[in-house]
Amino acid sequence: MSDVNVGSLEEIALKRKEKLQALKRKREGNEEHNSVPTNTQTVLPKPKFRSYKPEDEKLNEHKLEDAKPGDVEAEVKDQLSLGKSQVIIDELDITNLAPRKPDWDLKRDVAKKLEKLERRTQRAIAELIRDRLKERETYIS
Repeated sequence: MSDVNVGSLEEIALKRKEKLQALKRKREGNEEHNSVPTNTQTVLPKPKFRSYKPEDEKLNEHKLEDAKPGDVEAEVKDQLSLGKSQVIIDELDITNLAPRKPDWDLKRDVAKKLEKLERRTQRAIAELIRDRLKERETYIS
């Protein structure tokens, strides 16, 4: 009985392999058909040499100019002047600084469902109170 299962598994594997090969051949055929240019020349992208200095003079025209450093002194002075200004403690919001509890996202996701349940609960409580009042009225009368 195990021989039958192994034989059928091998047949299934061979069929799958044939299908995959057929798909591969079909894809390659489409790629060959699509890759042939129709009366146009394929345009290759032009290289940009940022840190490489080509030896060939023809390629030198694609070389990018060296980056020039900015004015570091002015930036450092700006940052130092910003660092000297005092931070007003009244403007800081402590709630943004405190870490969130680990289950904050779970509570956020359940909030809508809880609102619906809260409304239903309030209705049910109101209905029970009405029923008790009606019972008292009928009991008293």
